[in-house]
Amino acid sequence: MLNLDLSFFSFQLLKDFVLKGFLFSVELTVIAMIGGIFFGTILALMRLSGKKYLVIPATAYVNTMRSIPLVMVILWFYLLIPFVTGKSLGAENSAIITFIAFECAYYSEIMRAGIQSISRGQVYAGQALGMTYAQNMKLIILPQAFRNMLPVLLTQTIILFQDTSLVYAIGAYDMLKGLEVAGKNYGRPVEAYLLAVVFYFIICYSLSLLVKRLQAKIAIVR
Repeated sequence: MLNLDLSFFSFQLLKDFVLKGFLFSVELTVIAMIGGIFFGTILALMRLSGKKYLVIPATAYVNTMRSIPLVMVILWFYLLIPFVTGKSLGAENSAIITFIAFECAYYSEIMRAGIQSISRGQVYAGQALGMTYAQNMKLIILPQAFRNMLPVLLTQTIILFQDTSLVYAIGAYDMLKGLEVAGKNYGRPVEAYLLAVVFYFIICYSLSLLVKRLQAKIAIVR
């Protein structure tokens, strides 16, 4: 029978082992979200441009990234970058680059849906005012697309936070790694992994509740 003992859990354990990993998980999530939305929006605009020399590479990139497991992409970038550049970026920097490159494919699909959700009448109205395509996108389409897709973008960010645990595969010190190290030091690996489940659940469930409240407010505004 499995004998669980959580008596080793303390504030000191959180400070010594978990806090550093948690901060990196948050940092990775925020940077990947910002970079993913930025490059994802560019990819979405490329796919909606109607120009084949933009549509084809953007579509190929998005479909490729969305068809490969994230853990494989993490390993590829971690091993490929030192091979090409002759210099290792380290597990943390490699993870940041990987997540931006991977997540922008998912954010691009969200932004593409948001842009397409804006009625053509508003596009025509901007054109009637003499706006260029870029001005129309900047001042009319994209602000509304971001507002409409904000709950979905945040939901994807919660998934992104969960996925940060995969950097464990390249030895990056995230929250899961911190708990694993704590488990080994205290001789309680099973309990440490159970705590990891609890931590991820509390964080992600709390964030999902906030997203639901935000979604309700946006619906009221509409």
